[in-house]
Amino acid sequence: MKYFGLLWKNVWRKKVRTLLTILSVFVAFLLYALLNGIGYAFNVGADVANAERLIVIDKISLINPVPVSYMNRIASTPGVAAVTHASWFGGYYQDQRNQFAQFPTDPYAYFAMYPELNIPKEQLDAFASTRTGAVVGHELAEQFGWKIGDRIPIQATIWTKADGGRTWEFELVGIFSSSDPRGSSAFMLMHYDYFDEARAFGKGTVGWYVLRVNKGADPVEIANTIDAGFANSPNETETSTEAAFAASFAKQFGNIALIVQLILGAVFFTLLLVAGNTMAQSIRERISEIAVMKTLGFGDRSVLLVILSESILIMMIGGILGLAAGWFFIQGLSVEMGAFLPGIFLSPNALIFGMAFIVIVGVLAGIFPAVKAMRLTIVEALARA
Repeated sequence: MKYFGLLWKNVWRKKVRTLLTILSVFVAFLLYALLNGIGYAFNVGADVANAERLIVIDKISLINPVPVSYMNRIASTPGVAAVTHASWFGGYYQDQRNQFAQFPTDPYAYFAMYPELNIPKEQLDAFASTRTGAVVGHELAEQFGWKIGDRIPIQATIWTKADGGRTWEFELVGIFSSSDPRGSSAFMLMHYDYFDEARAFGKGTVGWYVLRVNKGADPVEIANTIDAGFANSPNETETSTEAAFAASFAKQFGNIALIVQLILGAVFFTLLLVAGNTMAQSIRERISEIAVMKTLGFGDRSVLLVILSESILIMMIGGILGLAAGWFFIQGLSVEMGAFLPGIFLSPNALIFGMAFIVIVGVLAGIFPAVKAMRLTIVEALARA
């Protein structure tokens, strides 16, 4: 710490260059945080062997519905504690930019399946008894200024009504929240019975089933039993975890995992080039000062450590700011996209690795200029000055 004043002055010798380098580091670690937060949603709970809830969908494609008659057979599978279902409605409120998830489902069964969703009992009872009723998460209620008793028109993009209309109107009878910090309540729930009766096509089907596994039961065995029971039927099934189910939504847009890896690789490769060039240029401008430092008694090792510390300090300023900004953005993404991709979360492990990566990148960016400065003799340095 006794050299911190020297380091700080050296870092800000060229303010514009340092600010641009810090900005590059900031953007790199902001992207790192965002991509890790989204990647967490694909990986958490992906192992069927450790799952408490499983999702049953059509084997061929998520967009293919499955018969509602499958529910009793799934419920009777040994090891299954409870079953409910949901479907993708795919509508928007007032403007196409106001899109959020809406799920027709069974009121009591859905909230029993997701105990992390909290709703007052009287509101849940009102939801169950109101055929055109709907409940929304508190994020949506705050975003649109909704309150209980409001009539909410939703414009359908998929499910036209039997009379040909696309406007579905719901009465808001409840507002729920989520106790899971990694989850989101930014979605709407509506009555499946009303939805199935009023829609023009697809009657008697659901989008997917959600089941809870009994404690001590083997989720892998349950998943295999369910899929085997519907093998060779017109609607074969695929049973997986909630994480794998959420990932299937995103996979419709491409190979997200590969895209993430390519982006991070390109970003950090570019960052190394930028930071390395910055440090190399800084050393070239200070050759005479290095000669003076060595004349005053700074050993080769001290010069090496000073240069490396400068590189690490620049990385830490930009990297910590980038991680902090990424953390705040992840909180917003978990609300906005939580219903589409639950589990968006910047884990402590990702933050720790990010901090370690800041130091590693700082060392890699500064090591070659630092070694070059260390090997300079006083005579060589003065001759180049």
